[in-house]
Parts: sequence; structure tokens; C-alpha cells
Amino acid sequence: MSIPPEAFVLPGAGRGSLQQRIRQMVTEGILAGRFRQGQKMPSSRGLAGHLGISRITVTLAYAELVSSDYLTARGRSGYFVSENAPRVPDLPLRAPKAEGADFARLAQGRFSSTAQVARPVDWEAYPYGFIYGQADPSLFDHQNWRLCAVRALGRRDFGALTQDYYDRDDPLLIEHVVRSILPRRGIAAEPEEVLLTMGAQNALWIAAAVLLGPGRRVAVENPGYTGLRGLLAASGAEVLSVDVDEGGLPPEALPKGVDVVFTTASHQCPTNATMPLDRRLALLEAAGREGFVIIEDDYEFEMSLLKPVAPALKSLDSEGRVVYAGSFSKSVFPGMRLGYLVGPASFIREARALRLMMLRHPPGHIQRTVAYFLSLGHYDALINRMRAAYKRRRQVMEEAIQAQGLMVAGQGGFGGSSFWMRAPEGVDTEVLAEALRAEGVLIEPGRAFFDPARAPRNYYRLAYSSIPPARIPEGIARIGRAIRGA
Repeated sequence: MSIPPEAFVLPGAGRGSLQQRIRQMVTEGILAGRFRQGQKMPSSRGLAGHLGISRITVTLAYAELVSSDYLTARGRSGYFVSENAPRVPDLPLRAPKAEGADFARLAQGRFSSTAQVARPVDWEAYPYGFIYGQADPSLFDHQNWRLCAVRALGRRDFGALTQDYYDRDDPLLIEHVVRSILPRRGIAAEPEEVLLTMGAQNALWIAAAVLLGPGRRVAVENPGYTGLRGLLAASGAEVLSVDVDEGGLPPEALPKGVDVVFTTASHQCPTNATMPLDRRLALLEAAGREGFVIIEDDYEFEMSLLKPVAPALKSLDSEGRVVYAGSFSKSVFPGMRLGYLVGPASFIREARALRLMMLRHPPGHIQRTVAYFLSLGHYDALINRMRAAYKRRRQVMEEAIQAQGLMVAGQGGFGGSSFWMRAPEGVDTEVLAEALRAEGVLIEPGRAFFDPARAPRNYYRLAYSSIPPARIPEGIARIGRAIRGA
């Protein structure tokens, strides 16, 4: 029995090339059981005519399907669904039932209740998106990333692609982190002192899980990174907020008896403040005197646009009290989710054992692709291109902010990719953000960055990593009009 051409509907244009979409159309039909083994496929001419595409495109797609054993060619008779085509178990579908357990009571909102910065899924559809952490495709080196990814797929790297590393990491990537990335921050480390993670967020979670628990006390910056407070609360530790100033976290303000201190010393989140050298030394001295550990989240150090960035806090650590968290996600692209922890070998040993229980290791193919991207110089070229672009955008932002009379609460002296802003008293930036969405403008309200017990509502963040410079003045002008009309 032949399958009529009318049984085929081509997937949408966003699903790959024509050949890929034809392959998807056929394989989905076979796997769903609509097309049975031994059935004859439409002729390439007939299917091409039905779909309104070239016959050679269908012929090439059929050839691919033959090579993967979904179809078989029988001389002059045409193409048939292969007898060896994959089969999906034919199980009866069961309608979903109502929740039998009270999951809301069991979970107690421990994770979903944490305040986060709201970002719409379709943020790219907004012409004036001042949101943090998104990549600009016009700056990314697609061609060389693709070449590195293809190289990592080769037979020579088959082991890196397919093997279970258990608790290990790709030695090639670790080598480049130790020899190339960490020295830029003044950090000397051995391979056994480095652990790869699924981004900086995962690195911070692992550090917190290893070092904290009920009965422990942890100090965090206020305002601070929104992704940190929730994971610390889930650890069961007592979380203590310490207000930052123009120099970041003040060591003299730390409460007595803390076990761990989290800090973004080189580029404070979200104020962009940089901790001066004397304060860094004072913090390290306090750690040695009081016996606490420091977790240094060193995000965005590559984006030092205005002057050389200060050495990492970890580089000044002579007693092994600092655990350093870094990431490639902000500098390459956020969807990559690859970061690393650097610390004493005894800490990394525990962190590695915990990661093994949770996810074993980051995907080998991503690790090897990043290793090639680093070793061939593409990473440094990308960073230089991003710095130049961000410097230009920052200048445009500064001019537009000044022209609109908006108030900058923190911009940092080294660069970065955002401004920390303060609206007039009485302006709720969450309400402001909703109003601006209707104007095509996205901002990040600041309440989620603060201690929930004492969070002001008139702060907000403006980032420029993904917005074209030509759109910045009009976007800032719309923000200015909205604030004046609030």
C-alpha cells in the first residue's frame, strides 16, 4: 500500500533546511506509527510537486533516510519504509490525572518563592531591551565556534564526545583554564584545584552545598546577586545581609561568627563597584582572624573597558581561604552554561564528589569545543570585539542618561555591561517596568537584588550587552518620559 503525498505536511521554516525538514516529516511519521514498515513512499517527483519544492531536494532527503535505515530503495520500484526502521512501543495513552499529593505543601515554596528579576521569554521582540546577560549575535564569532564544534565532533576526539568522565573533566580544557585564563586574574593553580561546573550559578550552588547547612552563618552583599539568596536559603544556613558602599563589601561591617562570606569584589553585582586593594587585604585579614571562608564570584572581569581590572581577591590569598568562581557564559554566550571553581585541593575534592552525585560532569563535547576555542585564539579575539562594542555602547548610554537627567546609582570604574540606576523616591520600578513594556522597553526592577526585609522599590538596572547603539537614545528617552510622568 502506497502512502499518498497528501499525508505529508512540511514542518515550519524555523526547523532547519528543507532537507532537514523533509527528514523530520518522514521520521516523525514512522516513529508515530502512521507510516508502517514496507509501505511505499511517494515518488520524489510526486512529493516535490505536493510540497512545492525541488525534486532534487526530496531525492537528497530520501538518500539520507536510506543511509540511516528509515527507508530502503528497491531498484526501479522506488522508496519504501524500511523493515529495520526504528519502532516506538505501541502503548495506550492515559489521560493525565489530578495531582494526588499536595506538592505545594511538601515543597513549601522553598524555591519558587525566591524573588527573581522577571524577563519575558520573547525579550528579543522588544526594540529597547536593556536586560542583563543576553548575547548580541552580531558580536559572536559563529564561524570559528562552528569550526571548533565540528573539530570536537571528529573521530580523533570521539572519546571526549562520548565517554563518561565520571568525576573528571576534559584535561585539555583544564590545561587552558590553568595556563591561560586564571593567570589573567593573577591566580596560580594546579589542575587538582579546578572543577568545571554548569555555569557560575552551579558553581555557587556547589560551594554553598559543600560549606553550608543548618547551624551555619553566611554573609552576603546587599544589594547582591539575585540567584544567590535563594540557594543559600535552601541550604538551611542563616543568611545575613551586609550593605555595600562605593567600595563594595566593607569588612568591618561583617557580623561576628560567620562561616562563609560571598562577595563580587572586582565587579559588585549590581552596583558595579570595585573593592579597593586595602579593603581586599582587610577582608583577607578578617577571614584569617575570624576563621571564615570567602567565595569570590568574579563575573564580567573580561569586560574591563576603561582601565585594567584589579587582580582577583583569590590572587592575594596566602592562606587558602578563598574559593573562586568564574564562568565562560557571560563572555562567550549564556546558553553555554560552563563555569569553574578554583580552591584548595581538599575543597575541590568534596565539590567534585558532590558534582558526581548531581550531574557527573558538563557535556564532553562542550568542554572540548571551548578548549579549541581558547587554544586557537578565538576567545581572546571575541573578548576584544566585545570590549570595543561595549565601550561604544557605554558612551552612548552615558550621554543619553545625562540628556534625560536620569540618576546613576552605580556604574563602576572599570566597565562591565550595565548601569545601576535610582529613580526618584515614590517611583516603584516594578510598576514602571510594566508601563515601559507597552512602549517596547525592558528594564530590570531592582527590588529582587535587595534583602527582602528591607528592599527599596526605586532602583533598577539598565544593561547594554544586547541592544544596538542606535536604539539606545530613544530607549533611554522613553524611560525618562515614563519616570517624569510617574
